[in-house]
Amino acid sequence: MKVALLQLCATEDKTVNLKKALAMSRQALDEGAKFVLLPEVFNYRAGGGNKEAYIRAAEKIPGPSTRAFLPLAQQHKAVFLLGSIIEKAPGSLVYNTSLLVNAQGQITAKYRKIHLFDARLGDKAIKEGAIFKAGRRGVTAEAGGLTAGLSICYDLRFGGLYQNYARRGADLLTVPSCFTKKTGAAHWEVLLRARAIENLCYVLAPNQVGTLNKALPAYGHSMIVDPWGEVLACAGGEAEEIVFGEIGAEAINKARAMLPGIIR
Repeated sequence: MKVALLQLCATEDKTVNLKKALAMSRQALDEGAKFVLLPEVFNYRAGGGNKEAYIRAAEKIPGPSTRAFLPLAQQHKAVFLLGSIIEKAPGSLVYNTSLLVNAQGQITAKYRKIHLFDARLGDKAIKEGAIFKAGRRGVTAEAGGLTAGLSICYDLRFGGLYQNYARRGADLLTVPSCFTKKTGAAHWEVLLRARAIENLCYVLAPNQVGTLNKALPAYGHSMIVDPWGEVLACAGGEAEEIVFGEIGAEAINKARAMLPGIIR
């Protein structure tokens, strides 16, 4: 199956973000992709921890940012991972939600980010818990004949989530992200390859790129990693682009035959 990771620099303009994401998706589909993955917060990305702005940007699911992709998936018989959308939640917070859309244009999985980023990078303090409500459970779903385990960005640091997915039969792990440049340079590739190696799964990680207003710069380097931990494809760290790769059950079966005791 040909997969495409969309690496983009989303802004606070939802209309512009959606137009760009759809254009890049159509390009990926025209080049034969059957599984198209978008990064975290592709429909709205703000800087400075502006809680009120995120609340204003939040949508119900399905909403405008979701519905725009459903006919595209159906028309091209392609699976989509809508990396994450700002979803309305009860109370004064919002969810950071990843959606899987099947080749019939139906939403088949909804995963709400469990682990919220809390860090201090230089003079920047990040407290996602002040804006987002944490999800409570992992989610797996079928994607083009393979089983996908869904996650978002900071989840990548919590190996137990992915080990649980592997025990539940996951063949691939999706990690749509807005991973920062500072942490990405140190840990992004190491963690992605570790999750692939530990679980003998493909890892598909579309990331944001570039700097937005007061936001920390995003690292880019969207990456496809195979079940043996080999990097099959990787974007650069400066520009919006599409990364393509081929994935399939053969590589999964080969890796698991070599190390049959890994997944229990």
